[in-house]
Amino acid sequence: MASTGILAAIGNTPLVELTRLPPAGSARIVVKLESANPTGSMKDRVARAMIERAAADGRLRPRDTVVEYTAGTTGISLALVCAALGFKAHFVFSNAFSPDKRNTMRAYGAEITDVEAPGGQITEQLIRGLIARADEISRRPGHWYCDQLNNRDGEAGYHSLGEELWQQSGGRVDAFVQAVGTAHSIHGSAHTLRLHNPRLRVFAVEPAESAVLSGRAPGAHNIDGIGIGFVPPLWRRAEVDEILTVPTAEAKAMARRLAREEGLFAGTSTGANLVAALAVAQRLGPKATVATIAVDSGLRYLSTDVFRS
Repeated sequence: MASTGILAAIGNTPLVELTRLPPAGSARIVVKLESANPTGSMKDRVARAMIERAAADGRLRPRDTVVEYTAGTTGISLALVCAALGFKAHFVFSNAFSPDKRNTMRAYGAEITDVEAPGGQITEQLIRGLIARADEISRRPGHWYCDQLNNRDGEAGYHSLGEELWQQSGGRVDAFVQAVGTAHSIHGSAHTLRLHNPRLRVFAVEPAESAVLSGRAPGAHNIDGIGIGFVPPLWRRAEVDEILTVPTAEAKAMARRLAREEGLFAGTSTGANLVAALAVAQRLGPKATVATIAVDSGLRYLSTDVFRS
């Protein structure tokens, strides 16, 4: 039976078990294929939650313009939701991120303002510059600032992801591994998983070059969507068992391996997730199940260097 409207197609994405990458004696690794969402990423979930809740309580009014700073993935998802619900969209973006994302946001009708990143690197200064520009634009009449880093509605968008992970894995998730940008996805998914398994172990992933969650200094990296250079406002360290760091080069190499050895076509943050998940799986052993997320599709990175090696 057909769904009513595109937003009904968000969620209930496939879960697959890796068959070739995990070495003998390691835990089972299951991966949620969020590329099966309408825009090809998990951010469809959070975008829908933030927009629908703001519209329901009157913060976002008919024909308003939604404003956000974005590395592209959240912007694409917000653009989809705005198109589906009749809102306008204006996003602040940068040359540090994949140009495929800029083109996709525009395809959904979004207006883009660019902030230049020297050397095309993701840094704390860049992210703060994006935020400042979005805040400025949001002060115009008829504009609503989504402000994903401080938007507490976002986390609820991932409660369903945690429930799907549990049900599709057959009720077997011992560890959950997820890269951190806003922290919505790691906290929201883990919240539901812990309702089923209070002994769940949660592993956060961040770029080794900018390991601020681990207490190190911020730096430049090229893993889109994570590692913002400062601790996210809604980050709750007490709910995470361990923080793992992954260098950009290893994340990119793993994205290539996933495509070539597992047929799983995903981006750099997914590569980082799998580098960490494989390490956790070897640590926990064959009786455990490690769950992680394929955040988005590799189609968004074809114009970058990720798949050129």
